[in-house]
Amino acid sequence: MKKLLSILAAACFGAVAFAGNTSFMSNVYGRDFRMLNGKWNAIVDLYDQGIRMEVYKNLKPQKNEEFYEYSFDGGLRLDVPGDWNSQAPELKYYEGTVWYARHFDASPEAGRRQFLYFGAVSSRCRVYLNGSLLVSHEGGFTPFQAEVTDLLADGDNFLVVEVSNRRSADAVPALAFDWWNYGGITRDVMLVTVPDLYINDYFIRLDKNDPALVHADISLSDEVSAEVRIDIPELKVSETVMTAPDGTASVSFRAKKLKRWAPDEPKLYEVSVSCGDDSVAEMIGFRSMDVDGTRILVNGKPVFMRCVSFHEEIPQRCGRAFSEADAVMLLSEAKALGVNMIRLAHYPQNEYTVRLAEKMGILLWQEIPVWQAIDFTDESTREKAAGMLSDMIMRDRNRCAVGFWGVANETKPSDARNAFLRHLLETGKAIDDTRLYTAAFDLAYYEPGSGCFEMHDSFISELDVVAVNKYMGWYAPWPVDPSEAVWNVAPGQPLIISEFGGEALYGQSGDADAAFSWSEEYQERLYRDNIEMFSHIPNLAGVSPWILFDFRSPYRFHPQNQSDWNRKGLVSDRGYRKKAWYLMHEYYMKKKNEN
Repeated sequence: MKKLLSILAAACFGAVAFAGNTSFMSNVYGRDFRMLNGKWNAIVDLYDQGIRMEVYKNLKPQKNEEFYEYSFDGGLRLDVPGDWNSQAPELKYYEGTVWYARHFDASPEAGRRQFLYFGAVSSRCRVYLNGSLLVSHEGGFTPFQAEVTDLLADGDNFLVVEVSNRRSADAVPALAFDWWNYGGITRDVMLVTVPDLYINDYFIRLDKNDPALVHADISLSDEVSAEVRIDIPELKVSETVMTAPDGTASVSFRAKKLKRWAPDEPKLYEVSVSCGDDSVAEMIGFRSMDVDGTRILVNGKPVFMRCVSFHEEIPQRCGRAFSEADAVMLLSEAKALGVNMIRLAHYPQNEYTVRLAEKMGILLWQEIPVWQAIDFTDESTREKAAGMLSDMIMRDRNRCAVGFWGVANETKPSDARNAFLRHLLETGKAIDDTRLYTAAFDLAYYEPGSGCFEMHDSFISELDVVAVNKYMGWYAPWPVDPSEAVWNVAPGQPLIISEFGGEALYGQSGDADAAFSWSEEYQERLYRDNIEMFSHIPNLAGVSPWILFDFRSPYRFHPQNQSDWNRKGLVSDRGYRKKAWYLMHEYYMKKKNEN
């Protein structure tokens, strides 16, 4: 392994096959940890010379004839967590390598193990501790960890993270995507301390059919037989189980008077799992998700999904969202719109958002960034996507707010695409079969012969819920009046209109009949017409306008109306609500009362 890591360290980011660590402990925020956030020193390495110079060793001259052409001291300093693009004007469009570094004090603890845990680094990285390569990871939206128990110095330690956000054809997402390519250490960095034998993972959830039956799967850090206890004090539950010799156990038990979590009543219970010297606790909710014909069921009751999407971005700051305060801002504006669901677009977002949504009673659709331009014939790309899906599910499968796992967005039918997505479904369901699996498509078209919108994609029959992105009146003119826009897409299955709308520059008035006006009036009309169309979709199970906030995107060139912003938001980049927001709010209040 050390030989492999040295080979990796000698290569540039463009050529490296990353040795990712996909094993990380559940509920890291419920552990004994120390944050390593704050100001880090940084070196911008446009030409990838840092490996050759061995900057990760942080060498200092010891003799008169020695000198080094780098130094972390006295130069750029960047906030962690945070993206570099929003922290320095010259890094706004930067795509390349940045070296981060910081010192921290630590000391070995007898009978305890220590791990470095990264919430996310965008999008490829290598981590060095005290001059040696520790771990590498690819995927800018999922966590990873590395054990440092026997590697920490007693006292000062020097941590270096080599980060690259260069786009590549074999990455997920690939070369082109309609959001900002933020680079950096974008989520929390933690030094986590656990006992020698610790609870590595657990999955506690409600039975899909029995509302009083709870299932629990537990895995320990080592292959050993040991007693594990699960406590839910409010329900007077205390269950013990012995793990098998491989360190895993499964147990089922009945929980009398269990109250299920629902958007209108987001009930959570304190649940603790303990084994020997280790104990970890968190708030967990219990609910069931299912489909019945064309309806989506929450706890056995049909619920219309009043949804909206947002990117992991604070538009007023022009940067990545990363904190609990950021989550409050994003989710509060979504809640004000009247939603009971959010599609977290187009990648796994941070845990603060997921956990706060659960407390606020908001269902979540989480997805991986299989977004157009993916090479479905490339096996390494397929495995990267499967690894991202696995990591997303493993991190959040105890979050009952997550009702949907999304495997793709706007992909075109082919045998290779079908095999790719089928592999993702098989991967996901092997880890978690309690959620609904979905994907969003953009190939529904009006067929004059049938007089209906239709979509011919054989893969949709393999999904629990079908979703369609359709920008009628924006990217395509209306083929018929909205009052006559009947749909025959995925008959017999629940259908969500997962994206619709159009762009408007806040405060700009113009012709409600002219798309080129970029006006609030035209956007408002689009929403009114789409709402009319929704009444002609017999299997409609939910809608999700695109998008809550204007967001940054180099895709968008218009100098007056876009200027590197996608203006489809119901709320402007400065936080002002556009006319269409009020129309959508009215529609959602009506749908809520119908439910």
